[in-house]
Amino acid sequence: MTSIIIPVHKEKDNLRNLINELSWLKGIDASQIIVALSPESNYSPKAEDSTEVRFLNCTKKGRASQMNEASKIANGDILVFLHADVRPPKSFLNDIQRTIKSGYDAGFFSYKFDKENFFLRMNASFTGKDSIFTGGGDQCLFIRKSVFEDLGRFNEEQLLMEDFEFFKRMKKNKVPYRIVQNDLIVSARKYEKNSYVRVNLSNLLLVALFNLGYPGKKLKYLHDRLLRVS
Repeated sequence: MTSIIIPVHKEKDNLRNLINELSWLKGIDASQIIVALSPESNYSPKAEDSTEVRFLNCTKKGRASQMNEASKIANGDILVFLHADVRPPKSFLNDIQRTIKSGYDAGFFSYKFDKENFFLRMNASFTGKDSIFTGGGDQCLFIRKSVFEDLGRFNEEQLLMEDFEFFKRMKKNKVPYRIVQNDLIVSARKYEKNSYVRVNLSNLLLVALFNLGYPGKKLKYLHDRLLRVS
């Protein structure tokens, strides 16, 4: 079974849209959806949602904490971590199963943005191959649950870039992974609220500081002052 885990803080509209778009999963016995709600989430499940999706009211706020908590109740032997503002292709469960059956323990997806723009297309082109940005949460990490647990799950002290920190451990432990060449659709809202140059320069700075060992709290503090995200 595949368990799709969606961490949510303040993503009411995006989450409802994603749940609607995942309606094609209904009746597929080999899948499970868990929405990991932060204690401050503004999402109130409707009755029709709860029949298809399991909502987990998490005890701690933070993507790493929420995803870890959801992973502990997941029934699947494959975990998929999907952001609420990312739209997967309809074949992505088959893509995941094929990748795992091919001998890989984990994987990611390439993606494109939901806005047509030369610079955004250029950014997205790097997601189809290994680079310094590989492993970001928008690429939808999927991984064998046993491997995820053996690696110690996400580091809950890493308040920002928990995905990159986990990927760093994957590489250190030589976990075989593959980047699936089947684009997810990722929201360009961060670029719309800021600017292409501001987002890219901020991302480069944050990645550089992360690689230099800056703690998660300081990275989160800096990120929230460099970029408008709400």
